Amino acid sequence: MTETARRTPADVWREMVRGNERFVAGQPAHPRQDVERREELAAAQAPHAALFGCSDSRLAAEIIFDKGLGDLFVVRNAGQVISDSAIASLEYAVAVLDVPLIVVLAHDACGAVQAAIDLDKPDARPLPPHIAGHIAAIRPSVRAAASRDPEAVGLTHLERTVSELVARSELIADGVAAGTLAVVGANYKLLEGTAVPAVIVGDAA
Repeated sequence: MTETARRTPADVWREMVRGNERFVAGQPAHPRQDVERREELAAAQAPHAALFGCSDSRLAAEIIFDKGLGDLFVVRNAGQVISDSAIASLEYAVAVLDVPLIVVLAHDACGAVQAAIDLDKPDARPLPPHIAGHIAAIRPSVRAAASRDPEAVGLTHLERTVSELVARSELIADGVAAGTLAVVGANYKLLEGTAVPAVIVGDAA
């Protein structure tokens, strides 16, 4: 890392929360977005955190958390569905880039979640095969949620995503156990702009 002292998971999550508060208040600082920062990063990167989120165009991580160039190592796909490539990318962030925090970011009104709910209906229209295969990973959350309400399903899917990430990655699980890494599952509210933590694995408090 380029920093002289390694941030703790709790330090980084507090910074993320403060950045989100600035965004919600309409007073972003737009830090580290100038020419000097761009030149500084040309040789190497040292992001503060990794973020695994939905590909939804309204979920621009650096804007939501008021971050700058090189601050976040971002991995995204529709509905933040765990995959081998997502796990490998996040493991790279932990093992090579030494990030102390992974944020898994879901959001309300998620199209992927709604598609998974719709697929469970008797009159469901078939989806193209690649989309259907991707959405299949969300369908267990539809059945496990307390209701078919998209928000309830989305939160269930977020919790299951965090659990699956830690269960499938020995490297990430070991980091959590050692106290050097935490995983925060947060749900982003599109209208309010808030990223609300729903599940925390490790010491990010």
